Amino acid sequence: MTSSTPRPSTAQPHVLLLHCHDLGRHLGCYGARTVSAPRLDALAAESVVAEQMFCSAPQCSPSRASMFTGRWPHSNGVLGLTHDGFGWDLNADERHLADRLGAAGYRSELIGMHHESARISDQQVAERLGFDRVQTGGSDREVVERAKQAMDRLASSTGSDPSTGPFYLQVGFSAPHRAPGARDAPGVMGFLGNHIEPDDSLGVEVPRYLADTDSAREEIAELQGAIAHMDDCVGQVLDELDRRGLTDNTITIFVTDHGLALPRSKCSLYDPGMEIAFLIRWPDRGWTGGRLDEVLLNLDIVPTLLDALGLAEQPEQSAGPPLQGRSFRPLLDGDRDALDERSEIFGEITYHDYYDPRRSIRTDRHKLIVNFSSAPTFMDPSQGWVRRCVPVAAPGEPDGRGNLGSHPAVELYDLAADPLELTDLAADPEHATVRDDLLGRLTRWMTDTGDPLLDGAVTSPLHRRSLEMLRQPEALPR
Repeated sequence: MTSSTPRPSTAQPHVLLLHCHDLGRHLGCYGARTVSAPRLDALAAESVVAEQMFCSAPQCSPSRASMFTGRWPHSNGVLGLTHDGFGWDLNADERHLADRLGAAGYRSELIGMHHESARISDQQVAERLGFDRVQTGGSDREVVERAKQAMDRLASSTGSDPSTGPFYLQVGFSAPHRAPGARDAPGVMGFLGNHIEPDDSLGVEVPRYLADTDSAREEIAELQGAIAHMDDCVGQVLDELDRRGLTDNTITIFVTDHGLALPRSKCSLYDPGMEIAFLIRWPDRGWTGGRLDEVLLNLDIVPTLLDALGLAEQPEQSAGPPLQGRSFRPLLDGDRDALDERSEIFGEITYHDYYDPRRSIRTDRHKLIVNFSSAPTFMDPSQGWVRRCVPVAAPGEPDGRGNLGSHPAVELYDLAADPLELTDLAADPEHATVRDDLLGRLTRWMTDTGDPLLDGAVTSPLHRRSLEMLRQPEALPR
């Protein structure tokens, strides 16, 4: 990375955090040649780009809960989806980024996608997470207009006087999440909801981990259209920031939750499911270009922001559970020797549409996955029941449909020789030493972080509610 010498600012910076669903690193700035996202590519050109940031979990709520608390899903309480029918929620003592910044004088608003805590009223979300104002829901176009209005309120309330305090604005977009649409064939949930059109203006390139078929190309064109739609929405919010003259002294972040909503990606612990885009820009600090190749986690975002803002050591930050990520602020400032390289990172999934607990450890050479259920390998119902994309064939298989079976108990991959994670080496005697070492390191991490899987099956909020009804029949609806 290259970074200019940090320039002093007369005011504490604002923070604008833009996030979207299900993107992975599928952008031109990460090498996706047929994706049209000019606004994000332009933002990347004037930001520091993290080339190797990974999420904590390859699903929406658990990943976001980590992103905004700096803690693992099994530590912060969000082991599954938070919306109705699932009901996972942050533990009562968890602290959201908004709460931490609010303790330092930041005014804050949440606009659009909220997926990191229970689905309750907007006012309750604000009180629960520490925002001054919350407006959830709405189409992505509505989110843009609400974000502009929020910026107007926040900029007016903070003003140009440093003593009035800065703001934190969190804006979430639904695209490119799959969305049901009238144009979908029976059993298909595509990407063409919300007036999105397919985009093949730059061609169509199917990700390498999927078979390149006509149906896959059709689906990827839809996905590219959804990304183009999201890109335009992001650009409009950035334009408003610039119009107000706030760009230079605003930390602008763009990030996603996990990989694409495709087989072997979303809801899988393979790299395509865990890789995420992360762009960060702060012109007044000199964070205006370059790329980081160090391995980072979305748990690192909160500690990095607190460090950059000079808040990490403030007494009000000591309340609540300890952060489990680490600050990479020195890397952003150009000090490449300030942090030791990570020797390993971990990943987890417990619940999505159903119970499917898995844990993983990844080093620079190997990936080991432990599966605690016999659930289908790539069956995520949110991706539709009719599959237009199927995984690329593993060695010795006639096609990728064989990859749609059940998980083995343990999987081991050599990432250097097999970057697509197709050849499972877990049963290979020549790799037994590596396998056993990684199993031990994974067990140690689960123990150190209090992973409830070590104590047996994890029950869901719905399970616990139903059990309570059995114990107290008078609570049943009449």
